[in-house]
Amino acid sequence: MTYLVVSSLAELPATVLSHKARDVLTLISATTVVERPEGVEEARHLFLGFDDIVEPMEGFIHPTAENIDDIIAFGSRWERSDPLVVHCFAGISRSTAAAYILALSINPNLDELALAKELRRRAPTATPNALMIALADEKLQRGGRMIEAIRSIGRGEFAYSGTPFILPLEL
Repeated sequence: MTYLVVSSLAELPATVLSHKARDVLTLISATTVVERPEGVEEARHLFLGFDDIVEPMEGFIHPTAENIDDIIAFGSRWERSDPLVVHCFAGISRSTAAAYILALSINPNLDELALAKELRRRAPTATPNALMIALADEKLQRGGRMIEAIRSIGRGEFAYSGTPFILPLEL
C-alpha cells in the first residue's frame, strides 16, 4: 500500500516531484492561488478553500462537514498506485488533520491513538486543526477517539513551516 505525504505550499512542487505523486489535496485560504504541480491532472487535484480556524469567525471561512466529506471522497477515489500529497500553507495544521483523517477513512482498522503518536513522531511541528478532527470524528463515527488522540499529542513545536513527511496507511 502506498502512503500520504504532507507538505507546505512552498515545498509542494518539490514534494510532488520527489515522491512521483499524481494526486494532490490542497487545503488553503480560498483566495490563495495555487498552481497545480506539473504531472498532476486537473481531475486529480482537489482544492478546498477555507481558513485555518477552529470556530466560526467573521471574515473567515471555517472548515465544514462538507469539506470533510470532500476529503474522504477524494481519498476513496485515489487509486493508491502513487502517493497522495496533502498540503496547506504551512504544512502544520489543515494538512496534518486531513492526512490523519484520510488514513483513518482509508484504513478504518487503524488505531486513532497509535496513528496520532506516529504523526507526532514524524512531524514534531504538527498541530492538526481541531475543528476538522472533530467533524471527521463524527463523520467516521469514532466516538471521540480521534479528538482525544490528537489532544493527547498536544500542540506541535513552533515553526513557520513544517518539513514534508510521510504518513503511512498501515502501522
